Amino acid sequence: MNDGPGSIRARDLGFRYAGATRPALSDLSFEVGAGQTLLVVGPSGSGKSTLALAIAGLVPRDFDGAFEGSLEVDGTETRTWDPAALSARVGIVFQDPESQLVMEHVEDDVAFGLENRGWLRGRMIARVPEALREVGLEGFERRRTSRLSGGEQQRVALGGVLAAMPGVLVLDEPTANLDPGGTTDFFARLAAIKSRGDTSIVLVEHRVDLAWPLADLVLALDGEGRPIDLGRPDEVLVRSGVRMRREGIWLPERSPRPGPVGLPANPTGPTLIEAHGLRFGYDHTDPILRDIDLVAGRAERIALVGPNGSGKSTLGRLLVGLLRPDHGTVLLGADDPSRLPPAELARRAGYVFQDPETQFLTNTVADEVMLGLRPDERAASADMMDRLGLPLAEFGARSPYLLSGGEARRLSLACVLVRWPQVLVLDEPTFGQDRHGHEALVEIIRERLDNGICLFAATHDRRFVEHVADRIIELDEGWIVDDRPVTRAA
Repeated sequence: MNDGPGSIRARDLGFRYAGATRPALSDLSFEVGAGQTLLVVGPSGSGKSTLALAIAGLVPRDFDGAFEGSLEVDGTETRTWDPAALSARVGIVFQDPESQLVMEHVEDDVAFGLENRGWLRGRMIARVPEALREVGLEGFERRRTSRLSGGEQQRVALGGVLAAMPGVLVLDEPTANLDPGGTTDFFARLAAIKSRGDTSIVLVEHRVDLAWPLADLVLALDGEGRPIDLGRPDEVLVRSGVRMRREGIWLPERSPRPGPVGLPANPTGPTLIEAHGLRFGYDHTDPILRDIDLVAGRAERIALVGPNGSGKSTLGRLLVGLLRPDHGTVLLGADDPSRLPPAELARRAGYVFQDPETQFLTNTVADEVMLGLRPDERAASADMMDRLGLPLAEFGARSPYLLSGGEARRLSLACVLVRWPQVLVLDEPTFGQDRHGHEALVEIIRERLDNGICLFAATHDRRFVEHVADRIIELDEGWIVDDRPVTRAA
């Protein structure tokens, strides 16, 4: 392999976080040539994000633990690179884009990294709008980063990385918060970057249908962070497809699978939540939602869909009282949810944030899932954690903040589901889930729905819509543009 710009080589690579009972990664060896794309797949907790951090030099530099073997970028060990020099060569986009945004306005955030690298002002002024065009954010220059949707924030983070034109681009679940159109656009841009031949790409991605064709190499990891297979995408599928599916790894599909038949359509029952004339804006001169009217009853399964920035997350927060409308009303039963005492609101309505860490309050997984529960609920929560692949015997003493993205998402869901709220609002509930995690979440959510919970799920995941929803409310630019039942193939 050429050890020139953009090359990556691992030999017997392993890493165990301080205090962990097992390694996050073990016995990894691979080579990525300049301009090649490596797709990394594996179940939740398989060490994919740890590998991404290691290539960027953040593991072990910023994380305590035992590092084994060798990892080189451009022929030099990552641990011997000067941090500033390595960050100029390797750009990384994390699972949580908000953690990478540091400036108030979009163009300033994209320019921030260039300033740190000593770019001349004239060159920066020319490059920032180019980078924004590359990620589909032309015209967003003066938007506030804190007011963007999760998907828009992800594009800003990507633009900030691409602006510096790194030789290695590391992407950790880059499409997790993008709508279907944004996902397609993203992979088209990624294909254009790849076609230039001057950037090596390491892509950690569960949405493999679009990622698989871009890969020169696929590295498949098992649940213990060990390699299952490494090779060309078609060869890996032939050799290891059966085992990968057994491990819970998403594999490319040729056509969408129809969802299960027989879910209730247009269920009837008492009204649980309603909104009338609802309007809201973080900046009152720029409304996010406009004249929203909806009524939902017991056991309804509603998917909130639409492009990034259409108001899905904001609507969900208004429905459970986390925000108060500028105009109009929201009723949870007969009450305004934003005026209910917190303890009563938590029993009647649950909200799971797009970023799981936003709602964590304690230092261990066990304390987090047990927080505020009655004795009878504690036993049920332990059973739920088992079913979600987070048994308390193994995960109870861990920090919620050191879980993988998929594990943190399942913990955040467990913390809400154990309380049996009447209304449940989920913001991208299947983000970062492998196939096993996805199936476990769907099964548990269905059980809650069968017992009368009303569900609103803001999601871009077509599988989740097919398997769970019976009604779709579509938003665009703050308006409800469609409200229709889900239709399924017989």
